[in-house]
Amino acid sequence: MAEATNDLILEILKSLQGDVRLLKDGQSEIKQELISIRGHIISMQSDISNIYGILARHDDRLDRIERRLELRELAETQRPYEPK
Repeated sequence: MAEATNDLILEILKSLQGDVRLLKDGQSEIKQELISIRGHIISMQSDISNIYGILARHDDRLDRIERRLELRELAETQRPYEPK
């Protein structure tokens, strides 16, 4: 078995140190991508919330229109008031 000299151990540690640095850099890039994805998700959630608000307002307007049409139809079907 080869003897483990200080120089050999130092070379292996330097190699490991470089590998760990590469892993940390890759992890940092992944974190930045996740932050970007989170921002996009938050933006989409905000857009969806705005769309729901618009749809709710349209639904309210449609309900009012339908009520007005029903009142008009009801008035048209009734006989006019004729005093005796």
